[in-house]
Amino acid sequence: MNLTTVTIQKPEAVNFILGQSHFIKTVEDLHEALVTAVPGLRFGLAFCESSGPALVRWSGTDAEMIDLARQNALALAAGHCFIVFLRDAFPINVLPAIRQVPEVCGIYCATANQVEVILAETNQGRGILGVVDGVRSKGIEGDAEIAQRKAFLRTIGYKQ
Repeated sequence: MNLTTVTIQKPEAVNFILGQSHFIKTVEDLHEALVTAVPGLRFGLAFCESSGPALVRWSGTDAEMIDLARQNALALAAGHCFIVFLRDAFPINVLPAIRQVPEVCGIYCATANQVEVILAETNQGRGILGVVDGVRSKGIEGDAEIAQRKAFLRTIGYKQ
């Protein structure tokens, strides 16, 4: 077995979701869940098929996000993983809908951070072991940082 990492390639402000699924039907079901959750959503998604022709299957509503999804999925090439890139949207708005898709087994991350995906490669194929999402923690927040966090959440409308 060989361990390797793949860095997700994307513009800094773009959010994405990386998950695990179990069936080719995932592509259409995720597409339907996303457009239902946020009408007008601009996104791209790709799914790594892990049997038969083993193709990267894809869908979406935004050409640039679709291209990011296809390129990153092919770089991962890990069976039954999926990746969704969001334009001007946040994972918090679509994660509940994604989790409700019957084929979805789990979510590795949902972030705009730089992410390294840790992969194991065997003679059979590749699998995702986990992710490194962002940077290492630098300390513990104090009173000033707590106040900043609370103010930020209220400024962007997630808390009252």
